[in-house]
Amino acid sequence: MSDVTDTSTPERPAQLPAQSPPVDPAETAAAEQRAGGRLSWWRGEGGEGARRNLWLIGVLVALIVIGVITRPDLYGDSSWVWSNILVILKLASVVGVVTVGMTFVIIGGGIDLSVGAIVALAGVWATTVATQSYGAGGMIFCALAVGLCVGLVNGVLISYGRLVPFIATLAMLVAARGLAAELSDKQTQVSDNATINGIASTNLFGIPLLVYILAAVVLAGWVLLNRTTFGRRTVAVGGNPEAARLAGIDVKRHTVLLYALSGLCCGIAAIMLTAQATSAQAAMANLYELDAIAAAIIGGTLLSGGRGTIIGSLLGVIIFSTITNLFAINGLTTEAQNMVKGGIIVAAVLVQQVQFRSLTQFLGRNRLTTN
Repeated sequence: MSDVTDTSTPERPAQLPAQSPPVDPAETAAAEQRAGGRLSWWRGEGGEGARRNLWLIGVLVALIVIGVITRPDLYGDSSWVWSNILVILKLASVVGVVTVGMTFVIIGGGIDLSVGAIVALAGVWATTVATQSYGAGGMIFCALAVGLCVGLVNGVLISYGRLVPFIATLAMLVAARGLAAELSDKQTQVSDNATINGIASTNLFGIPLLVYILAAVVLAGWVLLNRTTFGRRTVAVGGNPEAARLAGIDVKRHTVLLYALSGLCCGIAAIMLTAQATSAQAAMANLYELDAIAAAIIGGTLLSGGRGTIIGSLLGVIIFSTITNLFAINGLTTEAQNMVKGGIIVAAVLVQQVQFRSLTQFLGRNRLTTN
């Protein structure tokens, strides 16, 4: 029997399909945690300020759209639009500075109804003949010192005199207006200082100096509230004064400092308003306290204290200035403007609350569905 040689080709092993590299469960969990953390931050208290500011920006866009619809002849001119933006910012500058101080007071659990009267008193005192003889530096120092001192008096009465902030600042409103009328003899005092008057007419790179002053005060307020111990203590005092006291915070002293800060902002605003009008009188800055409180509330500051943002308050001021400008270019009377403003304040707060509640519920359902 002869041997038979096997010449068949050996069978090749079957090739396995290509596989993806192994996935590290730890990396997957970390990625899910980061995504969940961002979602949790957005729908939690940390993202509430961002949601509120986004809503305020939406309101501004809606107001611009209304302006385009009602006055297309004006909004069709790009140069007029830019000029109008500067007018709105210039209109918001003085009230915006006052609102920064008011925001700190409200976050700290207080209220200041005397800010308009402090502006008037500081402006009148800075424009007396005796004060103007010291030049621009003397006028600025006088306005800041008057505002700071009146704010300190408010803080001492509230903290150590144990007066209710509403009553103490209401009494200061009447007293400061009366003192301003006495100093000016119920007359309008003209500012003869070219440097002070030039603050309102000076432009840097096409932008009014008043807008730069507002930006500087807002930036300083934002840093003070969000990046310093003073800001954290302000939130703590406004949220729970007793817990803040037990934590070692001198609540009374801090309250005095808050009202002093509000008075200082009023002193700055007094110089700005005096520069715009080139004069000062006891009736100036009328109802500024209501404008500042309304802007802070619209911006997300709680009247009960413990929460608020400087950026939100700034957006609130710009919204009201835009509304005033919108009414003016459409020829509405001041009385109609005030009535509509009151309605807008109430409607904005109600819509804001419903909007945030609905958004939080939607995000909560979306997260549950994803999980």
